[in-house]
Amino acid sequence: MPPRPRKPPSLSAEQARRLWLQAQRLDRREPFGAGPAATRAAVEHLGYVQIDTINVIERCHHHILYARIPAYRRSDLAQAQSVEKSVFEYWTHALSYVPTRDIRYHLPEMKAHREEPKRWSAVGAREETRRLLRRIRREGALSIRDIEEELIEKAHLWASKKPSKGLLERAFYDGELVISARAGMVKTYELFDRHFQWEKRPAPASERQVAAYKLDRALRAQGLVSLDSICHLDAPSKKAVAAQIAGRVRRKELVPIALEGAGKQVHWAAPEALETMPEPDPGLIHILSPFDPLVIQRKRTNLFFGYNHVFEAYLRPENRVYGYFGLPVLAGERVVAVLDLKTDRAAGKLLMQRWTWRDGHETPALKAAIEAELQRFERFQLGRDEAEPLAAAPDTKMPA
Repeated sequence: MPPRPRKPPSLSAEQARRLWLQAQRLDRREPFGAGPAATRAAVEHLGYVQIDTINVIERCHHHILYARIPAYRRSDLAQAQSVEKSVFEYWTHALSYVPTRDIRYHLPEMKAHREEPKRWSAVGAREETRRLLRRIRREGALSIRDIEEELIEKAHLWASKKPSKGLLERAFYDGELVISARAGMVKTYELFDRHFQWEKRPAPASERQVAAYKLDRALRAQGLVSLDSICHLDAPSKKAVAAQIAGRVRRKELVPIALEGAGKQVHWAAPEALETMPEPDPGLIHILSPFDPLVIQRKRTNLFFGYNHVFEAYLRPENRVYGYFGLPVLAGERVVAVLDLKTDRAAGKLLMQRWTWRDGHETPALKAAIEAELQRFERFQLGRDEAEPLAAAPDTKMPA
């Protein structure tokens, strides 16, 4: 008779939280150090940092990095993108900053975009894109503001009035252009190969390599993973990623985990990750973006933290519980409050729209600790480091 399968080891929600906080580098104050090198290290560790247009407070890509780099400066990200070229923008589950070292895993998606012309048929003929690429090759990098053309009516709220915006975006997703610089949400586009100055363009990864990359990225940044957490908003990848998981379980490189409260949903972790689950510093306060990797996967956050974040910006005011742009407050390993904040840049103030305590967490000591963190957060919101010049890039070539 074959041996009965062994029951997977179980983890409590508390242990799962600690694994995830450790992997997210939110269990200590300065996990990546400071300066431009810290920004590169943070993006490489997390795998991607989401970009979003909302700027009620500082935009989320800066906010996510600030949560892990106390001395973060906006110019550090500009340095990484435009000078050192150690990060670039592309699509993950949303438009994100991605490590340039990982670019080969995104080349197949760029090729798939080029080979699906119907996706972009509404933005103009292919010849129009070629003309735009020739102009950039001749004149240098440009932004949408550099293109003079007739205005058209918007198709929806977020549409550009300039038809060339669609041409630029198509060439970007096709891998012919790269966003070489960003001023707020105004993007400058450059020829892909000219921006990176390759000695040789990296070889595209195979489908199997891409699946392994997505699994490794999740294990590094999540600690404890499920198929849903690895393939967040990426259902087509699940079959290939599941095959990678099965292979690693057979080789004992991954351990199936029964997680408290998860029902039949299986999670996995590397055996070495289970050896240490340190308790985060209970005095450590983080004011998190609603787009932070710890918050963006709502079901996972609810399972691990018992906190179901609701993004209420698109709800009617009378239906909001936390406010227009609620920010979860992480104290140690607990989400203790949600703050609805707004930056009044003209007046130089951070405005508290609403402070909502979660049940049982309000204490005078914790309130004082959060208020101290809010003072630091306000200084970040009103920072003026963008005006400082960028340092020269080191004389290095990108790896093939």
